[in-house]
Amino acid sequence: MTYDLHALGIEALNPMQEEMLAEVRRHDSLVLLSPTGSGKTLGYMLPVLETMQPQPHPTVLVLVPSRELAIQTQGVASKLCRDTRANACYGGRPAMDEHRAMRNLSPQMIIGTPGRVLDHMQKENFDYTHIDTLVIDEFDKSLELGFRQQMADILALLPSVRKRILLSATDSPEIPSFVGAGRVHRMNYLADTDTDYADRISQYLLRSPEKDKLETLGHLLCSLGSTPSIVFLNYREAVDRVYQFLHKAGFCVSAFHGAMEQKDRERALFRFQSGCANVLVSTDLAARGLDIAGVENIIHYHLPMNSEAYIHRNGRTARWDRAGASYLILGPEENLDKLDCLTDITPMEVPDSCHVPSSRWETLYIGRGKKDKINKVDIVGFLSKTGGLQRDQLGMVTVFPHWSFAAVERSCIRSLMSRIDGQKIKGQKTIIEPIRR
Repeated sequence: MTYDLHALGIEALNPMQEEMLAEVRRHDSLVLLSPTGSGKTLGYMLPVLETMQPQPHPTVLVLVPSRELAIQTQGVASKLCRDTRANACYGGRPAMDEHRAMRNLSPQMIIGTPGRVLDHMQKENFDYTHIDTLVIDEFDKSLELGFRQQMADILALLPSVRKRILLSATDSPEIPSFVGAGRVHRMNYLADTDTDYADRISQYLLRSPEKDKLETLGHLLCSLGSTPSIVFLNYREAVDRVYQFLHKAGFCVSAFHGAMEQKDRERALFRFQSGCANVLVSTDLAARGLDIAGVENIIHYHLPMNSEAYIHRNGRTARWDRAGASYLILGPEENLDKLDCLTDITPMEVPDSCHVPSSRWETLYIGRGKKDKINKVDIVGFLSKTGGLQRDQLGMVTVFPHWSFAAVERSCIRSLMSRIDGQKIKGQKTIIEPIRR
């Protein structure tokens, strides 16, 4: 199958992707170790699409650790080659809806989280007997307790796999035995990781006078202004607590963690990606696989569990050779003993005075989506013609199966709502309302 790099806004491949294209053709079992943000998804997707045949059943299975990475990977495949029939499977939505989509689409490629993929396989919701190419993204995650058995059960059901591609942003002492790989070709682009951090990621250390670091975090975010920042914490409850503090203080902030409903997670990511929120407070769920353009700051409110977690978190900034900054906030009793990867970290202080930055954009919720035959062009046309918005007053628009989000200039919301009150979009009545949190 042919692919189109320009559909992703890419003019040329980087050296890792060029080598990946050649080596996947040459080897049946391959491991790629490459820093976050280096383009690993594109690196394996190109040779996979190149050899994938237009069969009525899946021949490629891509396993990923999170639903967000599943959705993102499906998007890359679909944009690269419009003829690709790729189906994403993940928790947080009814499995029956996915099964129905599989029947209608007859996918060539299944992309999903291990638990949901295994569920579909055990129910025989798709024909997995012809799958000959297996990709495991973030394979170091598959060694963790919760994933190991699911992955082993999946591979035990695959009789025809002949090509295995494993990817990670951190090195691993072992390749999971259940992968069944024989002689493995290893591509290691991590050798210059430390130098790369020194060159592209500025690292700073802040000390909080109190065990509760909320005030220090608030002052830091004020000093960073409206530049996009991700704040990482280790626990879901802590994410909710920090989110509430920042929201109450007037920050444009979104929360993101695994206990949230799918709709709320999609809304949180949209608000951050579109600039409606310039702060995303998250667990390490956001540390793997998410490609969010323009993230300038990573803030470690809680210290990462180890050096690998630190690397994955920092990988959300300085992507594709851009620059970024990483901030570690230490409480009075904390130290950096667990992080042996730190180099060139600079102590810093932030001023006590705090001016909370604002956002130009606000999120508009529209209660119709792809299942209602609504697309991005319909929404842009409705908000422009009926709502009177100028081109520069409308930002990012994303359409999901059952709802949509649009970023609208904050100063226009009141007049927009008065113009579209009671109006139909593409002949359909729907709820349209601003979301401020």
